[in-house]
Amino acid sequence: MGIFSRFSDIVNSNINAILDRAEHPEKMVRLMIQEMEDTLVEVRSAAARQIADKKETTRALAALSRDVDEWQAKAELALDKGREDLAKAALIEKARAAQMADSLRAQQAAIEAGVEKLSEDISRLEAKLADAKARQKTLIARHQTASRRLEVRKKIYDYRVDDALVRFDQYERRMDDLEGKVEAYDLGAKSDLRQEFSDLESEDSIARELEAMKAKRRGSSSD
Repeated sequence: MGIFSRFSDIVNSNINAILDRAEHPEKMVRLMIQEMEDTLVEVRSAAARQIADKKETTRALAALSRDVDEWQAKAELALDKGREDLAKAALIEKARAAQMADSLRAQQAAIEAGVEKLSEDISRLEAKLADAKARQKTLIARHQTASRRLEVRKKIYDYRVDDALVRFDQYERRMDDLEGKVEAYDLGAKSDLRQEFSDLESEDSIARELEAMKAKRRGSSSD
């Protein structure tokens, strides 16, 4: 089903309102342009037929006008020759031709009015089509601009993410270094603690040895 149901729908349409309601404005404006172009072809074809009918009617009127003149001349000739019967018959044919001419003139007037109306319709439709095409160019330009801006934003975002990841890696390395320093201090503390216990053990051993020497010395003095 088309967007428009008849010619008046097109020329009376509010393109902005239609596009505002459309889910896909670019697709909608393409459909509108296609339907307008198809309708324009149909209207121009109708106008071409009307113009052809007008030309045919004009030729027929010219022929009838000649017939009227000829029957008038024949009626006058017959009357001059004393043939009133023939003059009467000629006048009857003249009246018939004149009546047909009057009917064709009315038809020609209707055709001319139709051609004029179609010409106005074509102008209005062409204006509407030009408007739709202008909107299409605007939409395409906006779409391209938005797409380029989106690509730029995506790149900027990607760069920011990359920078964030780099900063996070650097932070992790700093934390590793800090924790390494803490562990290094712990290792040093553990080493000092072992040394203290070792010193205590050495002191005990020396104290025992000293007591043993004292006891031995006392024994020797007693002897």
